[in-house]
Amino acid sequence: MRNIALTRLLEAYVIGGMGGYMFYLANLPLPWVLGALTSIMLYQGFSKRKVYCPEPLKQSGFLVLGLFFGLYFTKDTLLTVVPYILPYVLSTIALVAVSILNSILVTRWIAVDKITSVFGSIPGGLSEMVIASESLNAKSSLVVIFQTVRLLTVLFMVPFIVVHIFSSNGIGQDVTAAIGRTYEFGGWQYLWFLPAVIAGVMFKDKIPAGIVIIPLALTALINITLIEMAILPPLLLIFAQITVGIGMGKGIAFADLKLGGKYCVVYFGLTVTLILVSFGLGMILAAVTSLDLPTAILSVAPGGLIEMVLTATSVGGDPAVVSSLQLIRLLFIIIVVPPLLKWYFRKMPKEKIA
Repeated sequence: MRNIALTRLLEAYVIGGMGGYMFYLANLPLPWVLGALTSIMLYQGFSKRKVYCPEPLKQSGFLVLGLFFGLYFTKDTLLTVVPYILPYVLSTIALVAVSILNSILVTRWIAVDKITSVFGSIPGGLSEMVIASESLNAKSSLVVIFQTVRLLTVLFMVPFIVVHIFSSNGIGQDVTAAIGRTYEFGGWQYLWFLPAVIAGVMFKDKIPAGIVIIPLALTALINITLIEMAILPPLLLIFAQITVGIGMGKGIAFADLKLGGKYCVVYFGLTVTLILVSFGLGMILAAVTSLDLPTAILSVAPGGLIEMVLTATSVGGDPAVVSSLQLIRLLFIIIVVPPLLKWYFRKMPKEKIA
């Protein structure tokens, strides 16, 4: 049984790695994540064979990326971010408001109730939105499908658009270059990463996206206060991205997307609208603050923290600022928005929700 599992795991990495390498050769954005995701999704869809990638391995990919992101932070990062918090929170509120209004508006023309529509559209964590929607008796299966459509749309559109708009700012820049140091083997200095790894594993379920956020925060703290930490091997970053891509791709089934039918097109349109609104808000944020345009747009964009930070490294943005602001957005949406929506929908008459 162990040999079978190992063979299936190797199969997943061969397919994911080939997809990532093809995207890399084509100079596409986030090649190792999106290439692996695409190849795994297509392989499962056409072969009807379920790819094997255990959850702890996928989580380890997120953890490694958290360690890498923590290395971006310097003593000036927190001081840099503080003046942007208020305008950024206002931008986030505006983005969430547009998402909610649009998702309620479309229910006039399609047979989807308002609760399912809102939780299927809002730019938050997929699992958190599903759990919140279940407590209000929404159709959680549709929430999963619509959130998957939103996730795929953002993952492929935002990096592609941003990279091509700001290609002159350094497309193809790797992580070690973005950190500002060349890679050298760190030897025993890698032991400084152990506290972040241990804490990430122990407390990953205590806060949203904890498997990324906790290693990121502790690595940044140690890097700023105690010692300049060693650069992790670039090949480890590629392996982590492929692992995350495989883990995400295996969770996306053609059958689920077919189940959503024609409504998937509607929620694709809602996501495209939200992306355009986020770009506009990013431009406003750049205009009223000293943030450069790529950093502002990627900070507001309704994408995942990992994907937006990786994109920032490719276009000359500030990955530390993007990760800090995206973290604020993530926590705001996950902690504040669901309770407000629950309160709102529980006050609303049932005939208006239907």
